Amino acid sequence: QCYAGRNAVNLGIGGDRTQHVLWRLENGNLEGIAPKLAVIMIGTNNSGDNTPAEIAAGVKRIVQTIRAKTPETKILGLAIFPRGKTSEDPRHLVNVQANAIIAKLADGKNVFFQDIGAAFLRDGKLTAEVMPDFLHLTPESYTLWAKAIEPTVARLMGEKK
Repeated sequence: QCYAGRNAVNLGIGGDRTQHVLWRLENGNLEGIAPKLAVIMIGTNNSGDNTPAEIAAGVKRIVQTIRAKTPETKILGLAIFPRGKTSEDPRHLVNVQANAIIAKLADGKNVFFQDIGAAFLRDGKLTAEVMPDFLHLTPESYTLWAKAIEPTVARLMGEKK
């Protein structure tokens, strides 16, 4: 709905972890394409087994792989979204710590970082209306995601709005 006019491709698969994305990027996902922009939001599925540093290292390798295979592609790395019923949820805390490291990948030239987590919070809390299981977005929440990144996407794509 939001990206068909931009000839977009969605390379994400439910349940993805950083290593899955990296494997696909190294084994054909970027063959024959030259995207203007890659939007990356990955890592929450790693938060049960990996440390924040390990998750960030996976994201860094994804960014490096995209840059090596398609050097003209700009990259918008999104902070891992909030998860869990409370901000004390262990996976939420891992994601927050990973985001602090991932943010440092941005160079303001080819790699950019945006944290849109607040778009999903109501009075500072994640609700079942936004993420029924406190992990997966509702269809309406996907619209919130698209709206939150649209100004950045348009700017990075070089579009006049």
